Amino acid sequence: MRTERDSFGELSVPDDAYYGAHTQRSLQNFQISSLKWQPELIHAIVLIKKSCAQANQELGMLEYKKAEAIAKACDEILGGKFADQFPLDIFQAGSGTSTNMNVNEVIANRATELLGGKKGERLVHPNDDVNKGESTNNVIPSAIRVASALALEEAMRSLDRLKISLDTKSQEFKHVVKSARTHLQDAVPITLGQEFQAYATAIGKHRTRMKECQKFLKQLGIGGNAVGTGLNTKPAFRASIVGHLNKQIHGNFSVSPDGIESTQFLTDIAVLSSALKNAALDVNKIANDFRLMASGPQTGFNEITLPAVEPGSSIMPGKINPSVCEAVNMACYRVMGNDTTISLAAGAGQLDLNTHMPIVSYCIIESLGILSNASTTFAEKCIDGIKANEERCRWYVEHSAALATALNPHLGYDTVAALVKESLASGKNIRELVIEKGLLNKSQLDAILAPEKLTRQNL
Repeated sequence: MRTERDSFGELSVPDDAYYGAHTQRSLQNFQISSLKWQPELIHAIVLIKKSCAQANQELGMLEYKKAEAIAKACDEILGGKFADQFPLDIFQAGSGTSTNMNVNEVIANRATELLGGKKGERLVHPNDDVNKGESTNNVIPSAIRVASALALEEAMRSLDRLKISLDTKSQEFKHVVKSARTHLQDAVPITLGQEFQAYATAIGKHRTRMKECQKFLKQLGIGGNAVGTGLNTKPAFRASIVGHLNKQIHGNFSVSPDGIESTQFLTDIAVLSSALKNAALDVNKIANDFRLMASGPQTGFNEITLPAVEPGSSIMPGKINPSVCEAVNMACYRVMGNDTTISLAAGAGQLDLNTHMPIVSYCIIESLGILSNASTTFAEKCIDGIKANEERCRWYVEHSAALATALNPHLGYDTVAALVKESLASGKNIRELVIEKGLLNKSQLDAILAPEKLTRQNL
């Protein structure tokens, strides 16, 4: 063990630890869950620390050797070293001070080593040097934005992949006529391709909505210090930080036009979360539709066959379940639950700070990750391998009472309603009854009930 200190005093820290007293104190105080800060968030904080060091050096606020050592320590962390040095629980002080100091201490101790010192000697100080011109109150919300913006790019690519799969199947199934269902009851004919095209259109809209979140998400309050006013910093500090950050990650982040607003409000994250939740609603709906259409195979709809990915039962041989759809369902429910947490936390800020940032950060990064992975898995493991059971689909069309709807303009609503009742009572299909009663001949019926006419969109 070695002795380190913070503003509360001295504390024993494991000798091999790169973190210091503040982190050790937080470990003692907050043992609430097994949830830790995700690597994406830690890396975003480290990117900001490196950019701040470079900005401070550029503005003459930090000597070159210290700035270089801090930058090298940051690069090592970003390269994968010291991943075990960020052990803190996500449930901690609401601004995330413990984790901000955790990162400061790891960088400071490693930078001290790079300058020839030993951990704890403070050749580079965690507060005075690594955290120079910064506050947890703008570091953490800025890091949430950076991590979210980077993860959002992958999420949008995953939705693109999902849409491509749906578009492809819409073309493959464009000739497969089936019975639509409204209220889970027989409805007029539709093609399986049209249903898949509607799914693709819905996913495309969500991709657009997510893209629209980027405008405000990429405005950073870093450099605003405790409440966003920029106390103890030079006027050029904020722009310099963002400039160095953009060089590191080839980004297009900008300085927030109102640093005070960026410190108090997490609404931009809540908007992103809402967009993810809305996408999850529709992805979940599509997965449920597939489960219904593939149900059976002997006692359900059996309109489509989903690719088999694993045995479906530990007791029923040969049973195949819609496992991928079910996994996607659960991922979507988690995104929906995270949105509730984010909404409550974002609305619970008081006066000049939101004090629920750690849980918001965890939930938004988790939602981005699982929605992204679920969408890709859904496309690759399920949708790409879906097969249409064309004969079954056609049988439903021929035996659906709703097919009679197309006869309304020719026979009138009341006559068609009577035909439907008789069809259901007798078991005869609508075609048989119409011809039997001499209401229309076969060629007239064929023209009226032609699949391309029944399923055409009159746009």
